[in-house]
Amino acid sequence: QEHSLSDIIKYEQADGVAVITLHRPDSMNSFNTELRAAVVDAFAKAAADEAVRAVVFTGEGRCFSAGADLKAGIDRDVEEILQKEYRPVQEAIAAIPKPVIAAVPGSAAGIGLSMALQCDLLMMADNAFLLSPFTTISLVPDGGLNWLLVRQLGYRRAFQLSVESERISAERCVELGLANKAVPADELQAAAREWALALAQRAPLSVAATKKIMRLAADSDWATAYDLEASLQGQLLGSEDNKEGIQAFFDKRAPEFKGK
Repeated sequence: QEHSLSDIIKYEQADGVAVITLHRPDSMNSFNTELRAAVVDAFAKAAADEAVRAVVFTGEGRCFSAGADLKAGIDRDVEEILQKEYRPVQEAIAAIPKPVIAAVPGSAAGIGLSMALQCDLLMMADNAFLLSPFTTISLVPDGGLNWLLVRQLGYRRAFQLSVESERISAERCVELGLANKAVPADELQAAAREWALALAQRAPLSVAATKKIMRLAADSDWATAYDLEASLQGQLLGSEDNKEGIQAFFDKRAPEFKGK
């Protein structure tokens, strides 16, 4: 089934997987005010739907997203836009208690790169590239990109890739750990859905808790992460899905998780 949240984003849901597709192909899926709001709405819809257990976030046509729509003008208060319009997108991806796979055709650039890297998992077409192009137009990486790149690459590599505004090939992205997998371009959408379907079979409470702890761990000390880990383990142990997983192990069968 397909529901159009608007004409600039497509939302499809089947078999426990929601596919959120940026749909401004004539503008290379660049972000304007409407698209930013539509993405937040789409993630809210996926978060609220108990049937959805995994999300694919992708772009229609030649690329994932070219970043901000420069044609939308640069006379508005960019600090306000970053705080009130872009930040909710980043927070929605981080907070949804379901795994989010970014599927990148062509390229993800600028704040499009920030959104792709915010996702839990990243799959690229083998001919795609990532790009932090800000220094070519005398701007700073934004949408949380400085934090994401430094966390994921270390300072030196992050700084070099940003100030040199180098296109990072899919193969290099996998080597650097920016991407999990690169697949042939014509197989990207099917491969992303297949991966999401496999993740949808995993224990949802376990996946959600792991996402929560690992995101805290990226920005926290060992003791704080340990405390949350112990607390969430206390909540999960003895749950219906925990009992089902253990029983399935003894029965030598695949578990059927209900998210309870």
